[in-house]
Amino acid sequence: MTETPGQPETPPPPEPYGQGYGQGQAVPPPAPPPMPYGSAPPPPVSPRNGMGITALILAIIGLLLCWIPIFGTVAAGILGILAVIFGFLGRGRAKRGEATNSGVALAGIILGFLSILAAVVSIVLWFLLFKSVGFSSYMDCMNSAGNDTTAQQKCSDEFQHHIETQFSVTLTDTPTP
Repeated sequence: MTETPGQPETPPPPEPYGQGYGQGQAVPPPAPPPMPYGSAPPPPVSPRNGMGITALILAIIGLLLCWIPIFGTVAAGILGILAVIFGFLGRGRAKRGEATNSGVALAGIILGFLSILAAVVSIVLWFLLFKSVGFSSYMDCMNSAGNDTTAQQKCSDEFQHHIETQFSVTLTDTPTP
């Protein structure tokens, strides 16, 4: 190239791709990244047994709570439903090989269904018990009494008298001589 006075020299055109080592030689491809574990197989993945264990725990708690009136029976039903759901999820993991506790998940499913059944039976029993002792009449009387303390006391006395006569018990303290 000839230089013209006052103009800088233009750089030569870039070499075509792959010809950096000389004329006609291709650039070697980059080396593949090293294997993360060398030649050894990757470490085994620990089983994910949380769903089956959760199902079993929820079912057991549901069975323990099912005999407590109102709150316990509702909680037992909800916990039983959750135990069944988690149990089926845990069984699915076990079938895919992601978990090793298929039996625990199955126990959670079975006990979850028992918890639901026990909650329903408990609700029916508490309802029958309240009905047999006249609790609904007492509640109706208290609702109609409103804020009148004399009427509320009369409702309480009538309910107490009804319980004492129906079950042959004494609910009031008797003075000891």
